[in-house]
Amino acid sequence: MFKTVANEIWAFDLEWTPDLVAGRLLYHLPDEMADREVIQEMWKQGGATPAQPHPFLKLALCRVVSIAAVIRIARPDGSVQLELKSLPKLEESGATQDESEMLALFLNTIGHRGPQLVGFNSHAADIKIMMQRAIIKGVSAPAFCKRPDKPWEAGADYFSKYSDDHVDLKEIVSGFGQGTPSLHELATLSGIPGKLGVAGDDVAQMWLDGKLNEIVAYNETDALTTYLVWLRVAHFAGFLTDEQYEQEQDLVRGLIAEKLQESGYDHLKAYQKEWDRLRSLTAN
Repeated sequence: MFKTVANEIWAFDLEWTPDLVAGRLLYHLPDEMADREVIQEMWKQGGATPAQPHPFLKLALCRVVSIAAVIRIARPDGSVQLELKSLPKLEESGATQDESEMLALFLNTIGHRGPQLVGFNSHAADIKIMMQRAIIKGVSAPAFCKRPDKPWEAGADYFSKYSDDHVDLKEIVSGFGQGTPSLHELATLSGIPGKLGVAGDDVAQMWLDGKLNEIVAYNETDALTTYLVWLRVAHFAGFLTDEQYEQEQDLVRGLIAEKLQESGYDHLKAYQKEWDRLRSLTAN
């Protein structure tokens, strides 16, 4: 269990897809080979079977296509501000944003602001793919990589196993082997929306079909789910009273209502509707 709740928290999530350049380079595939065939070959090389046609590929072989985060800022007066941010920005996502630019912006912003990161399977996956892809793409992120000389010195340390600067919810709730719930399972049973018709396995096909807007939308709902699960865990751990927990959920509803006034956020209507449905079904 985490020991602290920072004044600034980023509950984040990433989406990625097999990198066509990596597939062509590593498996010596011809330039004229169709993109779909390249990805199929990458899955084949990654151990695809009839039962598991889309195996989990090594992170270095995948391209980050979307990053989303719910940002919680606790003010000195006790008020809390929530923001929902994503890359690429929805209004700009008709064209593919450069992976290097996204990684550099996200990692360096984290490094300069020093928030407490919250993810689900983020120690093993999200943080690692950002690091591996940033190295591959030649991105420099010194602010993110800087570590305090001593554990007690000021400054976030996103590389320490014993730091609360990065909270991986999956590690907190992990069971033995198959006893570990997925984010979808943990969220749904807690009255929080999990997957809404799209899953991680669908991202590659969506990417090939040019549906970047839909990937970003899916990414944003996963970030909201991660944040709501974090609130649940923080309440369980005593960081939030029953009343505070309800108030924090109201803030998320307010954030969704605010975003629905902007263009490009219609997907949050379905998220709010599912949240209301699940709350009614799981109410004690």
